[in-house]
Amino acid sequence: MNDKQTSENFDVVVIGGGPAGCTAATLVARSGRSVLLLDREDFPRFRVGESLMPATYWTLERLGVLPKMKASHFPKKFSVQFFGGSGRSSVPFYFCDLDDHESSQSWQVDRTEFDQMLLDHARESGVEVRLRANVKDVQFDGGRARGVVAEFDDGQQRTFGAKVIVDASGQTALVARKLGLKNRDPRLTHASFFTRYRGARRDSGIDEGATLILQTTRPRTWFWYIPLPDDQVSVGVVGPVDHLLKQRAGSPQQVYDEEVEACPALVERIQGARQSMDVTVMRDFSYISHRIAGDGWVMAGDAFGFLDPIYSTGVFLALKSAELAADSIIEAFDRDDFSGKVLGRHGDEYVEGMESMRKLVYAYYDDGFSFAGFLEQHPECHGDLVHLLIGNVFRRPVDGLFDAMGELCDLPEARRLRPHEEAR
Repeated sequence: MNDKQTSENFDVVVIGGGPAGCTAATLVARSGRSVLLLDREDFPRFRVGESLMPATYWTLERLGVLPKMKASHFPKKFSVQFFGGSGRSSVPFYFCDLDDHESSQSWQVDRTEFDQMLLDHARESGVEVRLRANVKDVQFDGGRARGVVAEFDDGQQRTFGAKVIVDASGQTALVARKLGLKNRDPRLTHASFFTRYRGARRDSGIDEGATLILQTTRPRTWFWYIPLPDDQVSVGVVGPVDHLLKQRAGSPQQVYDEEVEACPALVERIQGARQSMDVTVMRDFSYISHRIAGDGWVMAGDAFGFLDPIYSTGVFLALKSAELAADSIIEAFDRDDFSGKVLGRHGDEYVEGMESMRKLVYAYYDDGFSFAGFLEQHPECHGDLVHLLIGNVFRRPVDGLFDAMGELCDLPEARRLRPHEEAR
């Protein structure tokens, strides 16, 4: 270990080079501030979470990357379709049924390429990017975040001071762990086993790039099926940790294969296909933090909270939370006020949108609830449901949907952030 330390100062230091980190860094740098982005890995690197909700359009437009997305080879996504344990399918939920604007079409992305695109775009926007920089600690002085300590692959540690620290470290959640802010959702303690295939079946025409949600014959267990570039399909099973990990013997591949056998609709689609990567296991614990910001710091993306992946909310919430955080940061500089109150002024708005998606997740996992049955009883709610699948939780109210849904299933009480004053 080289004990030599050097120190530099920036207006803003961003921890993490994923979609949340790149979005916050890009927007703040464009406002004229000096921004340093640190990531412990090298790029390109693999990530799961390939399906973009259509509402990502608006942040991608603001970032200026829509032309790159339109020129990419990422499959276009026009709908979501659900399959029951018997293999029977719902009608597709077409996003354009509500709005024929081009924002009703999204993409299925290879995250290796997509994340590299966002990182390159951040550099082009004036962000200083340093990779293989493992942030070991966020430094506080008198309750205010003042900087970070990062270790580089040469063993040297460097200190970077800043007026604002953005924690976009993903599920590492540096600040939330340091301050004891994480709060797990006990009803959404899941794991996922996933892989990829070549030569798996795709539907034709407008349905070729659809996200498919395929329920197994087992309770609360389902597969995602996401078409990707180069004839690949991402396929993963999500279920309770007790079912997938604690009560199972065998390798990840054996557990995965057993779950495939319990999903008739999936067996049909991958027949004759070739698995192109090893099965990978992840714990998908849903959680949220009690606070989204404090004096000199703000969180974005999974560093603040993570939601079960059933509706492909991951990248959407990362982009949106970072966009909102960037606006709060820009205001903080304009006012020369870096308090948690100003840096977290968007928190209630963001949590309200996130909680809307969480209610939809709870409905899916409720044993007595089905969307087909719900829409038969409440056809007037079809539009609101599609708006949620699009991700329009920050653009329009959907309270009527949940009032009706709450008659048929047990929805969670909405969570709230702690007021900044209580945290002092």
